[in-house]
Amino acid sequence: MILSSRALALILAIAISIITTAFLSLTPDISNTALLIAFGLSFSSTYILVHLFAEFLFFKEINNIYDVLKSIQNNEIKTISTPYPSTINPLKRVNREIKKYTQQKQKEIEELKRMETFRREFIADVSHELKTPIFAAQGFVHTLLDGAVEDKKVRGKFLKKAAKSLDGLDALVQDLLTISQMETGEIKMHFEYFDIVELCREVYDQVEVKADKKKVQLSFDEDYEVKMFVYADYQRIYQVVSNLVTNGIKYTKEGGFVKIRISEDDENVEVSVQDNGRGIPNEDIGRIFERFYRVDKSRSKEKGGTGLGLSIVKHIMEGHHAKIEVESKYKVGSRFWFKLKRGEPVTTKPVWGPEEDEE
Repeated sequence: MILSSRALALILAIAISIITTAFLSLTPDISNTALLIAFGLSFSSTYILVHLFAEFLFFKEINNIYDVLKSIQNNEIKTISTPYPSTINPLKRVNREIKKYTQQKQKEIEELKRMETFRREFIADVSHELKTPIFAAQGFVHTLLDGAVEDKKVRGKFLKKAAKSLDGLDALVQDLLTISQMETGEIKMHFEYFDIVELCREVYDQVEVKADKKKVQLSFDEDYEVKMFVYADYQRIYQVVSNLVTNGIKYTKEGGFVKIRISEDDENVEVSVQDNGRGIPNEDIGRIFERFYRVDKSRSKEKGGTGLGLSIVKHIMEGHHAKIEVESKYKVGSRFWFKLKRGEPVTTKPVWGPEEDEE
């Protein structure tokens, strides 16, 4: 039996009217007309009050709760709207909490689905990236085992190629471990004060030979004679700058340039790496920091690399509560930059005073 607000109001109105009329009938000299009027007034007032009270305070909200539950059963959670806050009706508060809880669970479900999609894509990407160096090394080794090992010239050539493939495989595995450890928090940042200008000069010295071989002009935009101190992880920031400069050299044609610029303001020090290479199409800029994402997959693999460099850069900057930024124009060039908090080394003074002259 389904009890509605109208039925509840009718039952209570009849009951209260009968009781009221019976009580008044005990009064001496009361006329039947008065009893009839009292019955009518009691019935109508009770019916109206109970109906309004039950409908708007209970039944309406109970129906809303049923609608929410029905939407959950039909997987129509997105259609559920958040009700306005209410502190008068307890059922409204219950309804609001159910909807908030449902929407929270919906977000969790969507996040799990997103992570599942990411996991499948990641496994597919890793399998593809691992397959290339493994198959290459296998091919060279099996060729040698099939008889080419007797030819010293062929043997040396194939062993070098196999070693190169295995080195690439090792680099890929190391980069995967690095990203995994960063995401799980196993790699902690070791913050210290250091001169970012000196760090950039060290990167310059490290990759200068590579730039010369490529005939790419590597330079600073000016001579930096002052020190600019930051508070960060020296090793990780070195890795970031090295990756950005190496990428600039790798994807810049012969005769091009890669320029390092350092600037500071009252709060931050900015490091930027600019090149006049092939640039990045607009549709790819938003994805270049994803794992294994390459703008031009065929040409990128020819140039080497694991496809994880910029993803590692992004994780390192997130560990510094900073962000790696990029602007690029296709076939014109790119500029990557990041900002770090300024920080001067703290020099502590001795707590004791100057030694007194001995008498």
